[in-house]
Amino acid sequence: MPVALAGVVLLSGCGGDDDERGEGDAPVANLHGDDTPAQVFNMPDGFGNLATKCVGHGFRAYVTTNASGPSNVQVVPDSMCTG
Repeated sequence: MPVALAGVVLLSGCGGDDDERGEGDAPVANLHGDDTPAQVFNMPDGFGNLATKCVGHGFRAYVTTNASGPSNVQVVPDSMCTG
């Protein structure tokens, strides 16, 4: 469960920067963090797009967009993620 929480925290910056409404990105300590791009798969209209990237050491996160509700996040072991 801590890994899933870490993935959510790492990916919480995927949204827009809207501090006035309380929906801005969370600050990153010392301006350090993994800001490498994610691989994005575009879905047809009406379906959430999918983004994926390695997070932490040995884990991959999958995140979907959702215009009308919360995004879905899944963090799974991935031996290809060595970073």
